[in-house]
Amino acid sequence: MMEPQPSAIKHQPLEIRPLDSVADFRACEDIQRQVWGPGDAEVVPLNMLLAATRNGGIALGAFAQDKLVGFAFGFLATSGRYGPEAPAAVKLKHHSHMLAVLPEWRDAGVGYALKLAQREAARAQALRLMTWTYDPLESRNALLNIAKLGAVCSTYYADYYGNMQDDLNAGLPSDRFQVDWYIASNRVATRLLGRRARLERHHYTSGGAVLLNPATFEGDLPRPPEHAAGLFTDMALVEIPPDFQSLKRMDKPLALAWRLQTREIFQWAFERGYMVTDFVFEPEPRRSFYVLTHVESGQELGADWSIFADGLASGDRETR
Repeated sequence: MMEPQPSAIKHQPLEIRPLDSVADFRACEDIQRQVWGPGDAEVVPLNMLLAATRNGGIALGAFAQDKLVGFAFGFLATSGRYGPEAPAAVKLKHHSHMLAVLPEWRDAGVGYALKLAQREAARAQALRLMTWTYDPLESRNALLNIAKLGAVCSTYYADYYGNMQDDLNAGLPSDRFQVDWYIASNRVATRLLGRRARLERHHYTSGGAVLLNPATFEGDLPRPPEHAAGLFTDMALVEIPPDFQSLKRMDKPLALAWRLQTREIFQWAFERGYMVTDFVFEPEPRRSFYVLTHVESGQELGADWSIFADGLASGDRETR
């Protein structure tokens, strides 16, 4: 059967609903193989999906004409930020372990719709925090997680999963950001309602942000500088490749160089009180930048982080 064309996909209505049946979770297994490659080494199996979902976890599916085209899965967890004496109700969070969308449905808004539904399901459990991990060099994921959803990050895990064998991760250390999404915060509500205009790179540089690792280009391949600049300002930009998967296929040593340099920058910054608070993607020429902001000691983590952008934008505040 022929797959629908991208233009047709964007006009198909989606239904987001909870997953619960054995057939639902079999379909989730199939989607994982299509996204991460054949084999079961990295697949979350049916029995785990089913057990977690029926004991406080959340599994949601995106359906188009009754076909599962994407899903999100997570479970109840605890945050270590509040110390061992804090009651469970304070420490509870939702950890979103997996979000997968069929390749032909990417860039059709499926991931965004699933995250919104996941937020509502977690809020119905009286939770205020959701966390998840992703590869910090994946520009597409950063745009969704940081820029669109309003998550923030101050946690970096080097080689989080060890040696991975799936198609997307094989051959490089499996470094991950763990993002914090304060689902009941003003910051997140403002982003989701479109009340904050997307800031561009010049807004940040005009406010004093320094680009720590400007790329140079040889053909279409961005190369990191031999040495990153020192971080001495309250705000900075960190460049990443705009298409890490393509770069990795074309030049794996170059991909490793990006991994190691950005790992060093983020680990150093996070240890000294910086946090990723925004992400900027420039379509022409394609370039991608994280925004690092220094957070004052004792600042409440659930605060409205968009205050750090106050005064940086000028002119039109049109939302998009």
